[in-house]
Amino acid sequence: MAEPGVPGGPSERLELPCGESVHTHDLDLGVREFACDCGSTHAVVMDLHPLGRFVPEFLVDVLRATIETDDEFDEFTTAHMMGMVAEEFPDRMESADCSEDGQVGYALVWVTDFDAYRLHEIVVELVVELMEHAISHADDDSALTEFEEYMREFDVEEFVAQYREEREFESEHDTAI
Repeated sequence: MAEPGVPGGPSERLELPCGESVHTHDLDLGVREFACDCGSTHAVVMDLHPLGRFVPEFLVDVLRATIETDDEFDEFTTAHMMGMVAEEFPDRMESADCSEDGQVGYALVWVTDFDAYRLHEIVVELVVELMEHAISHADDDSALTEFEEYMREFDVEEFVAQYREEREFESEHDTAI
């Protein structure tokens, strides 16, 4: 059996960033966060959760059209986004490869030291950084200037609050807008 957070086999217990652990079979497909014995709330993301959980579908389409992947995935996915979060916060996220465990319904799972709301903010911040990086490589200085002007007016907290209000996050059947 593989160690939690190490790809290569089923994981039954996932060691959390806080030092506690959770049984991967307790993380059903509808779980977006859970209250931990440590007293914190931890966000949960699974590979089958859509990117639309965090950003509008039109932006998901743009990300998929513009980002080339160099792995087993054909397009930019939730796994790539969680990889970005893990790269930014390596000590605040744990993951497990459950692809060999047919009882859980997902292949990959990530649990963060953040609650789902804060994780949502982080994902949006990283998408903005990714967009800014992409625009900085364009040969059009006016596009970069225009983007920076828009970003000065963009409020991540307000965007996340509004996006979550417009989506159905109270059930496992949340849908993208």
